[in-house]
This record gives sequence, C-alpha cells and structure tokens, in this order.
Amino acid sequence: MAEEPGAGGELTTTGERVHRSVEGVIEGKPEVVRLSLTVLLAEGHLLIEDVPGVGKTMLAKALARSIDCSVRRIQFTPDLLPSDITGVSVYDQQRQEFEFKPGAIFAQIVIGDEINRASPKTQSALLESMEERQVTMDGQTYELPSPFMVVATQNPVEMEGTYPLPEAQRDRFMARVSIGYPSPAAELQMLDVHGGPSPLDELQPVAHADEIVKLIDAVRTVHVAEAVRRYAVDLVAATRSHPDLRLGASPRATLHLVRAAKAAAALAGREYVLPDDVQSLAVAVLAHRLLPTAQAQLNRRTAEQIVLEILRRTPVPDPSAQPWRQHSHNRRLQQPPGARGL
Repeated sequence: MAEEPGAGGELTTTGERVHRSVEGVIEGKPEVVRLSLTVLLAEGHLLIEDVPGVGKTMLAKALARSIDCSVRRIQFTPDLLPSDITGVSVYDQQRQEFEFKPGAIFAQIVIGDEINRASPKTQSALLESMEERQVTMDGQTYELPSPFMVVATQNPVEMEGTYPLPEAQRDRFMARVSIGYPSPAAELQMLDVHGGPSPLDELQPVAHADEIVKLIDAVRTVHVAEAVRRYAVDLVAATRSHPDLRLGASPRATLHLVRAAKAAAALAGREYVLPDDVQSLAVAVLAHRLLPTAQAQLNRRTAEQIVLEILRRTPVPDPSAQPWRQHSHNRRLQQPPGARGL
C-alpha cells in the first residue's frame, strides 16, 4: 500500500528511518525505541530507569545521533552546580559588562547521566528549562533551541549516594521507560554487533532538526475526539482517588498523556487518536508520577500494577456513540505543518 503524500506520509517515513537507526544499536527493544520517538515528537522529556548495563545511555545517545541536531551530555555528580547546567554571567573587563555564557542545557538533545546523583538544588535547575523551554539568568530570559528534549537516566537499585527525584521533577518527564534485559537471541546478536567497533561510531543522522520541528507541528494537528479526551481525564482522575495511592497524577499528566497519544497515532499513520493509543501509553506516562501508600508498598503493589488495574476498571468509550474521526472541519496530517490542532 503506497503512502499518502503530504506531512502524514513524511512523518511516518521519517519516523521509521529514525526507528530503524536506533534499533540498529538497541537490539530487541522495538517498543522502547518507539516510545522514545513518540516522546520526542510529543515535545516531552524521557526518563530511562533501569539496572546498570542494559543500554540506558546507549539508547539516549543513539536517538541523539540519529537526528542531525546539537547534543550535550551532562554527567550528574554530587559536586555538579546549577550554573554548570544553565550557564553563568561572566564580567567582560574590556566591555565593562556581564556576558552570559550558556551552559550544557543549551542543546537540542540533552543527555543527563545518573540524574539522581546530583543534589536537589542542581536538579531544580532543570525545572524551568523542561517546562518553559527557557533559562532565566539575572532577570534575562534566554530561549532554548527547538526541538528540545531531555533524556535522563537513573539507576533505581543502587541508592547509596543518590538523591531521589522530587515529585515536581518527575512530573516534568512525559514518560518513564525501563529497557529490561534482552532476550537470549537479542543478547547473542548484541555480541556480534558490539564485538567490534561500537555501532554508535558508524551511526549517521537520518533526519534533520528542521524535519523534526515540522513533524512536531504536524503531530499538533492530530484530532482527539471528545470521548477520547474524556477517557484520558477519567484515567488520570482515577489515580487521585485510588486507595493504594497517596499521590495521584497531576493535570500535567493528562496533557502529557493526550500529547503522547497524538504522536503515537501520527507515527501509526492516523490523523486521529484511538483509545488504544491512550491505553498503550498510560503506564509509561502515569506510573512514575504516582506515590503508593505505605500499606501498598508492604503488599508489594507497584504503581505500574495500579495503573493496569485502573485501565481494566475504567470504561472504554464506545466508537458508535462518537466516531474517532472528525467529519466537519477535518484537520488532517496533510495540512501545512504550521497548522495547530487540539
């Protein structure tokens, strides 16, 4: 079946190119790679949380190298200062004025290694950048480049010498993903691929930053029916009243869930969101924002299990009551990339 022309076909084609490029480095984890690409096109940030040695940093670097854009890597350590991230004003004696020297956050893809090893003060330096895509220094605001994405990694097992991410910081991340151990077949293939020179060294960009910006604009035009929007709201609202949770998901989580669903629909070649898109992303988008009660933790109830339970209990909208497509004033992916949707 031939692809339809326009922004929709361009989006799916470019998305597949980036997906294949990253998969050439991260073997046997197509769903993790697709989620990373979904977060990028949804203008979000990604938290990769897993045990050492499964390829957390490799995934972040492969995604960054597959796109022709600026990349900076920050190694989060206890002695890292906020100014190391945002930048610092330096006095220029010749001009007798202060000059702003941008920090590592001024890149399109920012890789934060072991983000929970930095102090809370340093972690808070990311809050404004991740939410408002700008840095304020000495009363002056500096815009960050576009596209802009923070890909942070953390190790949930080795907690000695770490600072848990505060709730406000976790809420800034659109999704959290755990890579997990590879299958024996994928691990055997990894020995062949990574046995010689690193595949990252041979990885060439398959998309330009300008293309990604156009695709992000195209994702904004994806239609979300009222019933699907209400379904997303119901899922998030259920986390706020669940007896096993002492902290539910925020309104920002609802916005992130819908944005991610729009990106997933666009990558699938659709100009409208299905409830399946929302369901497939609910655990990745919601679980890391939730705080189980002490009793739930004693019962070994995880946030992921609670989200899955909420998905089973929440009624799925009936497509016969309200179709997912938009019949009047239909906003399709073929519209000019500058057009804005819901």
